[in-house]
Amino acid sequence: MPSPGKLFIVGTGPGSPEQLTARAVQALEEAEVVVGNATYLTPLRPLLAGKEVIRSSMGKEVERARMAVNLAREKTVAMVSGGDPGVYGMASIVLEVVEQQCLPVPVEVVPGVTAATAAAALLGSPLSGDFAAVSLSDLLTPLEVIEHRLRAALSMGVPVVLYNPRSRGRPHHFARAMEMAREHRGPETPLGIVKNAFREGEEVTITTLGRVEDVAGRVDMHSLVIIGGTESRIWKVGKDARGIITPRGYHRKYVY
Repeated sequence: MPSPGKLFIVGTGPGSPEQLTARAVQALEEAEVVVGNATYLTPLRPLLAGKEVIRSSMGKEVERARMAVNLAREKTVAMVSGGDPGVYGMASIVLEVVEQQCLPVPVEVVPGVTAATAAAALLGSPLSGDFAAVSLSDLLTPLEVIEHRLRAALSMGVPVVLYNPRSRGRPHHFARAMEMAREHRGPETPLGIVKNAFREGEEVTITTLGRVEDVAGRVDMHSLVIIGGTESRIWKVGKDARGIITPRGYHRKYVY
């Protein structure tokens, strides 16, 4: 028998309501219950009036997923996820719970702006073509697997995006990633650090791989790091760095 409920898994993008997609706003409007990490729910407060809001903390993703799925048996529920729910977000665990319970509930994954594209927009155009993304968090993935993936990504010569680059519990992962990057990239390789993209406290730093130690202290779990590819360059106006450009290849075919 079909369930009367419905489950949205909503990507909230960088965090501010201005960065939500129109469909994300619509899903939140339709929801009777909104579930999520308190950090992601707080900026959405103006959109949540009159709804049942269930907040939880980091590290309780499985608990949140089970709660949202169970509530969706009878109600329209929105599980919010920062960035895009399918990119280091809540979509996988929620869908796994739905799958395990064989729940006949309609589920819709609503995409959002992921941290890589949010940071890239603030840096100019560092991810114009192929690129790779690797999370440095070893909470769910063994460190040796992370290093294997990062080494493979760096060997391709494309820009590499580092999610979850540095935390108090694992401050050495970022330093190790930079060591590995230097094995595949020269010291002049552009490196961008974006902290709190499109949120309060936003910081954008443009430097090079050879000078990363000067700014490494700025990197934390609110940051995203982009290591330029072999063709990436720093875009300058005079002596001021304006951004990072990774040519897509037009210069090889057109004169402009």
